[in-house]
Amino acid sequence: MTRAPFPVILLAAGASTRMRGRDKLLEEVEGQPLLRRQARLARGVGPVIVALPPAPHPRYAALSGLDITALPVPDAAEGMGASLRTAFAALPPETGAAMVMLADMPEVQAQDLARLVAAVHVESDMLIWRAATAQGAPGHPIVFAAPLFAQMRQLRGDDGGRSVVRAVPDRVQLVPLPGNRARLDLDTPEDWSAWRCRMRE
Repeated sequence: MTRAPFPVILLAAGASTRMRGRDKLLEEVEGQPLLRRQARLARGVGPVIVALPPAPHPRYAALSGLDITALPVPDAAEGMGASLRTAFAALPPETGAAMVMLADMPEVQAQDLARLVAAVHVESDMLIWRAATAQGAPGHPIVFAAPLFAQMRQLRGDDGGRSVVRAVPDRVQLVPLPGNRARLDLDTPEDWSAWRCRMRE
């Protein structure tokens, strides 16, 4: 895969509350925990920072042996804004752009990340490169250019960067991926059951 000149921030600090006791990021996908699968995919692009709940937590074991940076988010319960705020603050000062990837999207493939990486040109007028569905609905992952990092470090609550994207609508480039991969996430046991049924068809 094409390697990016920027890191990937993998968001994996959420509480998985809608799973009723199960952890969606530890559900098995392709013979491994979903979180491990996503981290390995991201590692194919560039350096990976994984935002995680404070240790101890089973998600750390799911990442054992991988060449990633585990980043505990002390106030993870606040929402996605806390993870992004912490992760962007941890980036090296010379970083020109960073990809934000959600850990709960099991259909994203290596070639999808490569397609997004190939679209990024930090010297252009664009500030955001965002994966979309085949029909053009915006989704994830998203690459943010360095001029937006200060805003990302100010996020609060469950703002996953929406406010930053909305502030520069004419500087966002959508990158279509096949099907619904850029938007499919699985939040409940029913979601997982239905998805697995589809995968067996």
